[in-house]
Order: sequence, then structure tokens, then C-alpha cells
Amino acid sequence: MRTNVDTPGTTVAQRIAQALPRLTRSHRQVADFVLGHPLQVATLPIDELAAAAGVSVATANRFARALDFDGYATFRAELVRGFESLVAPIERLRGNLEHPTTVAEVFATALDESRRNIEATRQSLDYAACEAAVQRILKARSIYIGGFGASAWLAGLLQHGLDGSCNDVRMLSSVSGVTHSARTLMHAGPQDLFIGLTFPRYLTDTVALAQIARSQGCAVLALTDRPNAPIAPLADVVLYCQTETSYRPNCETSVLALIEALTSAVALRAPGAAQSAGRILQAMRPWLHGGLGQGHARGQVSMPALLPVAVAVASDAGKKKKKASR
Repeated sequence: MRTNVDTPGTTVAQRIAQALPRLTRSHRQVADFVLGHPLQVATLPIDELAAAAGVSVATANRFARALDFDGYATFRAELVRGFESLVAPIERLRGNLEHPTTVAEVFATALDESRRNIEATRQSLDYAACEAAVQRILKARSIYIGGFGASAWLAGLLQHGLDGSCNDVRMLSSVSGVTHSARTLMHAGPQDLFIGLTFPRYLTDTVALAQIARSQGCAVLALTDRPNAPIAPLADVVLYCQTETSYRPNCETSVLALIEALTSAVALRAPGAAQSAGRILQAMRPWLHGGLGQGHARGQVSMPALLPVAVAVASDAGKKKKKASR
């Protein structure tokens, strides 16, 4: 049977449209499901597609042949094209589930993958780009950080790491949504920096914010996984991080390691870093266990809060004692 899976411009939707007049009722039932859920179908084996569409496995296979594919495997391969980065984590997970393993083996594999990703990230680092990233951060008047989905948590840790070294660090991902993030970026300018974090599966929100930042004349620093990532062409500086993993879409451990390296380098170069750390510690002291701040709960006044009063009382007592001695 003829098959032209690799013909440029040929898509499953086009084939369905061409074959529609000759499709049986059950085949049209499958076609409707495929057209309505193309990404989902790209991840389904034939038995799961048949169940989802309410037909038999044989019907699902005949449907693929009715579209001039050799069978369901070639049909799904064509459907996957264009969705590779989206369905790859599901395919890896499905493959792992087909080969049962123990919890101990999963732990060992996951930890080993984190180690390999961190090492691969370290070996591939462009240290000129690292230097440029640190300089951009330290020179920026305001820093806007964008990351959504799983990257929102990483963006928060990046903000936390930079907050002690930089005057104005703002998180764009919040409960107000991406439209508020776009409004916030309208205040950015050439003196500012946008940092975008995006990894497969890349979210368009982060890319759109990077475009807005560039339109405002704002510099863009990207943390992503590869040169063909959608945010890379928009960035003035890019730091790459390997995130391959067997059980999840990305290995966040290696990204966090890169963030910690970046914030450590910024702290090293930031003027007055030690003094800033001291001020932060003093501000946090009432809430730190062992920092004489345990009495903060239940309306009690903590020891740090009493220190200024104690100093004033002691000073006043000293003055009175001096007067009495005269």
C-alpha cells in the first residue's frame, strides 16, 4: 500500500479531509476524536485511542489504513510530528512503565540523572556568557523575572537568591496572571533587565513577555535548555542547562544548580555584599530559632524588639548615676 508519510505539507488533518467522503460511520467517529484531540491522540497507543473514540481496535487500525497509512504506528508517527517536544516526556514515561522497576531503582536513577545533568551543564557553560549575565544583573536598575508552570517555582528561587544583592527584583508570575505581568513590563526600559526561564514544554507566556521586554528596550537574559528554544533568539545573553530525565518533563535540579551558581557569582561581585547579608540577618532575627526571637508568638514581645528599649534604659540610668556622683 502506498504511504507518503514524509511528503512535505501532508498532515493528518488534510488526509482526513480528503478521505472524509469515503469514510464509514465508525471511521468518522474516530476522525472526529482525532481532529478534536490531536495532541492527546499523539500520545495514545491504539487500544487507548479505540476506547476513547468508542470503537474497536480493528476499526482504529482500519481508520489509519483508510487514510493511506501502513497502519496505526505510521499514522501516529505522522501525528506526533510537530509535537515532539510535548509528547517526548509522555513517551519516555510510557516506556519506563512498560519495564517495571523497584522504588529503590527509581530513586537511584532519578538522583543519577540529576548528577549527570548538573555535570553536563557545568561542562557546557559559556563562561563569557556567565560573566555577561552577572554584569547585566548588577547594572540593572530593576530586574523582572518571568517563568510560568514549573519554571515559576524556579523563578521564585532566582528572585530569592538575587534579592540580597540587587535593589529591585520583581516576580512577574503571580495570582494576577500574565496580563498583569505584561502591564508591569511596560514600565521597563533600557536600564532594566528581563530574566526569562523556560524549558520543554516551552510556555508561550514567557516568550511573549521577552518580546515585550525587547520592545521596551529592556535587556533580556534567558535560562533555557538549547539554542533552538523559542526564547533564545530574543535574548542578549543565554545560559543553557541540560534537563533530560526519564520520569518527568524536566530535571529541575540542574536548573536550580545553575540558579545557585548565578546568584552566588552575583553576590560575590555585588558591592557591600557582606553588609547587605548582615542587614538581612538582623531583619530576620526575630523569626529565627535560636535568634532570641521565640517569644514572637502569642502577642509576646521578642528579645530583639526589647533590645532598643533596654539600651535606652541603660543609657538613661548611666546619665542619672553620673549626675548623682557629681
